[in-house]
Amino acid sequence: MTSSVESAKKLELYSYHRSSCSFRVRIALNLKGFDYEYKPVNLLKGEQKSPEFLKLNPIGYVPALVDGDLVIADSFAIIMYLEDKYPQHPLLPPDLEKRAINYQAANIVSASIQPLQNLDVLNYIEEKVGPEAKMPWVQKHIGKGFAALEKLLKNHAGKYATGDEVFLADLFLAPQIHGAIKRFNFDMTPYPLLARLHEAYMQVPAIQDALPENQPDYPST
Repeated sequence: MTSSVESAKKLELYSYHRSSCSFRVRIALNLKGFDYEYKPVNLLKGEQKSPEFLKLNPIGYVPALVDGDLVIADSFAIIMYLEDKYPQHPLLPPDLEKRAINYQAANIVSASIQPLQNLDVLNYIEEKVGPEAKMPWVQKHIGKGFAALEKLLKNHAGKYATGDEVFLADLFLAPQIHGAIKRFNFDMTPYPLLARLHEAYMQVPAIQDALPENQPDYPST
């Protein structure tokens, strides 16, 4: 969370260490050089459903960003707001084709993978079907999304998803791949491009600093 940017009032990020949506925004803030204030929201304890947090985000999800008097929820909205207001370290390439690929990759993660593995969905599956049904469900939908991403990026990837700089697609891919491996023990063998990107992401300081284990609310034991 080191900073090269000064603002009148420090940005506040309501986040949960394991949340991949929060992870995306943490990367964006790090890339843009913000020293932000981390406001932990413990999803396992249900703090996202508290009256205090629901005032910030009525749907009860993290992340939420406070910039002065403005409150923004939803990781995509937050990242695009940061991109529009704070131009340092652009998160979108100038080339329109590569920009479109970035939007597509980000949307595959944010619309077709992550929502199907979030805490509410997994709790519902456990309640209605049984705990043994959760992992096959997650594996199926991660695999479907990863297969699509492999095809989408094969003619565009460089060191990172769409070239040799970290852009929007990488902000969504890095947390999704990390979570698939660490949380769901997902086998990356059928997805060599994404596996290679994962190795590259783990060398980027802005991503390293945003990892779940490097957050203030990460469990100490």
